Amino acid sequence: MKAVTRILFLDDEGQKFFGKGPHDLLRLVETTGSLRAAAQTMGMAYTKALKILKNAEAALGFPLTERTTGGKAGGGSRLTSRAKEWLVAYEAYSEACIQANARLYSDFFPGKR
Repeated sequence: MKAVTRILFLDDEGQKFFGKGPHDLLRLVETTGSLRAAAQTMGMAYTKALKILKNAEAALGFPLTERTTGGKAGGGSRLTSRAKEWLVAYEAYSEACIQANARLYSDFFPGKR
């Protein structure tokens, strides 16, 4: 038996806009330099990745990526500075929640692992 912590952010209408999936997508954009490549790595359609990104940007009120269109030099995406700050805060918050859950779990269910 174990307790699992999942961090989800909901918008004002109660719709999920950020969690592990969008987090992983943004980290892949950061490493690949491309939303298309990040989506492909996750086995996701580009249009779905773009929708996830736009929903998160609308809820947060700031852009998460800067995109350049293709052409001779090729296109790409990179994270904005605010996106990088958001990811650092999200990761720290998630880790703090996981640690708090582990402490509470041992308090309420002593001897269980």
